[in-house]
Amino acid sequence: MSGPATPADVVLGGAAGPVSRSGRVEITDSREAEVGAFRVRRALPRRDRRSIGAWCFIDHMGPAVVTEDHGLDIGPHPHIGLQTVTWLLDGEALHRDSLGSEQVIRPGQLNLMTAGHGVAHSEEATGRYRGRLHGVQLWVAQPDATRCGPPAFEHHGGLPRVELSAATATVLVGELDGARSPAWRDTDQVGVDLDLRPGTTVLPLRRDHEHGLVVFAGAVTLDGARVGPGHLAYLGTGRDEGALIATGPARALLVGGVPLGVPLLMWWNFVARTREEIVDAYLAWHNDDGRFGTVDSPLPRITVGAPPWRTR
Repeated sequence: MSGPATPADVVLGGAAGPVSRSGRVEITDSREAEVGAFRVRRALPRRDRRSIGAWCFIDHMGPAVVTEDHGLDIGPHPHIGLQTVTWLLDGEALHRDSLGSEQVIRPGQLNLMTAGHGVAHSEEATGRYRGRLHGVQLWVAQPDATRCGPPAFEHHGGLPRVELSAATATVLVGELDGARSPAWRDTDQVGVDLDLRPGTTVLPLRRDHEHGLVVFAGAVTLDGARVGPGHLAYLGTGRDEGALIATGPARALLVGGVPLGVPLLMWWNFVARTREEIVDAYLAWHNDDGRFGTVDSPLPRITVGAPPWRTR
């Protein structure tokens, strides 16, 4: 569920993508990908849009059936320069990392791991849960002030909720309508789970944020455009609100933030600014030199071939 970004998703060294101020909703298709034992719908990054605010990766995973011994089945792998944000709609999964964290995550709870200079983690079956697993993992690109700093992990068993006209909004990261998440953030961003009922829900938005919407289940209409699973609706900046119309129950994720304004280099599980940073991280993992630590996991370590531009 935590990557990787591939050449099918991004152009190496490209910009974040054009920031729209037209007021028109742009609908793009997600790309289906295999991650561990799961099929996912990858809404970000895309070749024409690499980020929305600091959000640079959105994988909608499942729903699928897992067992006590087989779940995500993603062995230890490294990250730099990003935060992973994991949110489940159904089921349970186990997070282990090189900081010594071992945490089962369930619906309504949030896992947030900060990579900084380097961290490794695995995503596994819990050893006891059998049933449906459905969720999302997102990456947040860290700014220069923190992206080379120390790694960290936090788990939040409860998050603030806001009742809107026809939805219950759970604030994963940032703030919405006066409700603020306790989750750490390095940039001005927001992430909100929306449990929608039939009717019209008016979302309060910030004009200086660009926003995007991913639908997990059901469908909504936004400015006359129908949005269902497998699509990303990009709203751009300059909006005070957004009206979502649902004719039945639906579940969606709103993300937003101040546009990055800097190019990102994404390769495999790394978010950086230069190719040299990517090569250094790749070699550290390949040579197991201690930079990423060790994950106490029964799953095998994941390796990958060298970056295509590597010269050393």
